[in-house]
Amino acid sequence: MGANVINWLILFIIFLIFEIATVSLICIWFCLGALAAMTASFFGVGLEGQLFIFAVVSLITLVLTRPAAKRFRKSIKPTNVNALIGLETYVIEDIDNEQNKGEIKVNDVIWNARSSDGSLISKGEKVVINSIQGVKVFVSKVK
Repeated sequence: MGANVINWLILFIIFLIFEIATVSLICIWFCLGALAAMTASFFGVGLEGQLFIFAVVSLITLVLTRPAAKRFRKSIKPTNVNALIGLETYVIEDIDNEQNKGEIKVNDVIWNARSSDGSLISKGEKVVINSIQGVKVFVSKVK
């Protein structure tokens, strides 16, 4: 096995580890390019040819798979508390940031609530969850 085959294998492993660590489909195309270049090296293609094959295969797989990767990432639903962001619910206790009080109920769970813009929000008003910090949700009135 030539030195270039081993170098491409090492590069492939580095790209693969990075891809697994990020799980964001950031460099999977470089993994495929490195495999193609490694194969070319195994069959005796020169370094310039290997680099060309790496670049072309990486670019082609990027162009062909990037739209699918974007759709895949968009289809991933947020989990845990992040799934609550954007939900609409009703205030069950007046929200007053200055008095440090207010509550909403989401999925049978009562949350401490604060107004995102500091305004008073009365019991019974419909709100949307903007963010979550610790055990507090920050909400704004639904218009």
